[in-house]
Amino acid sequence: MALRKLHWRDLICAESIRGFEFPTRFYATKVNLRKLRPMILKRIEKRAQFYPVRATIPVAKEVLVARNALFQGVSILLNSIPIMACKFCPEIFIGEQGHLIQTCWGYKHRAKNRVHEWVRGGLNDILVPVQAFHLHNMFQRVITHNQRFDFERVPAVLELCWQAGADPHDENLSSSNWSFEAANDSVHGGESLSPRDLTFVAEKTLNAWETLRSGVEKLLLVYPVKVCKHCSEVHVGPSGHKARLCGVFKYESWRGAHFWMKATVDDLVPPKIVWSQRPQDPPVLVDEGRKFYGRVPAVLDLCSKGGARVPAKYNCMMKVQGLSGPVNSEIIRSIRKKNFPGQQ
Repeated sequence: MALRKLHWRDLICAESIRGFEFPTRFYATKVNLRKLRPMILKRIEKRAQFYPVRATIPVAKEVLVARNALFQGVSILLNSIPIMACKFCPEIFIGEQGHLIQTCWGYKHRAKNRVHEWVRGGLNDILVPVQAFHLHNMFQRVITHNQRFDFERVPAVLELCWQAGADPHDENLSSSNWSFEAANDSVHGGESLSPRDLTFVAEKTLNAWETLRSGVEKLLLVYPVKVCKHCSEVHVGPSGHKARLCGVFKYESWRGAHFWMKATVDDLVPPKIVWSQRPQDPPVLVDEGRKFYGRVPAVLDLCSKGGARVPAKYNCMMKVQGLSGPVNSEIIRSIRKKNFPGQQ
């Protein structure tokens, strides 16, 4: 009780006498932020003079070329290799028929652990579009909610390259050279590709995928990009916008302003992980062997089925030399009759 009645200055003096020094600091918040606002804005304007960084301009141009080559290569491969997409969730599968793994969320996330209902997929199912607001200046004022329709929505990778000093409308960057040894006019259609040409397209598409991701990763070290914690909204700039678009769907719990955090490569270039079917796997992947199957990016699985050599760093994900799960043939037949009645 006596210790509680002592004043805090008496305690400091007592501790200093014992040989311990406790420096005291008194902080006062008497700064007028209104007077500092013009100075802060002027400093931000001066900061914009150092951007774009000259060393990142070649990287941005390389990213644009790789992105165009990737879209063109995937479009050609899809004419020869079928892709299936689920009707109720974002799951896709590279093959003539889908798998039977029960990972479907259902319509509006109202169910889970269901068998997928497959339909024909397209380009956007593999290369997921990620858009962002196109800024007139990198360090312009924050976009408010009422200004959300005043700015154009463009792909996030293009916006990042534009802020890095590359021109997306440049013809030299938008055109990619596809030189086949057996060149013909029907190559770009993709329907009459020979196995040799298909392998060439798959190899070049895989190289474009690796170049795109590595280039975006380099640009993220220099230019700030934000992503929302609760949704997939991306903003290329030092600070996120104030458009209240987070959780506009009923099944999303968060509604209102975005909660911004630092973005990564997967936020701008989503890998779209899919189940990979190996030669030792059954004709139809079943739910009983899901622990044995590999999971790889969709572009990688598409290129590997086109004949491209997969880099060794993906062997762990693909489980190339892994065992196939124990599957009963009677279970496959019964599930086939139930989900694929037209096939035997």
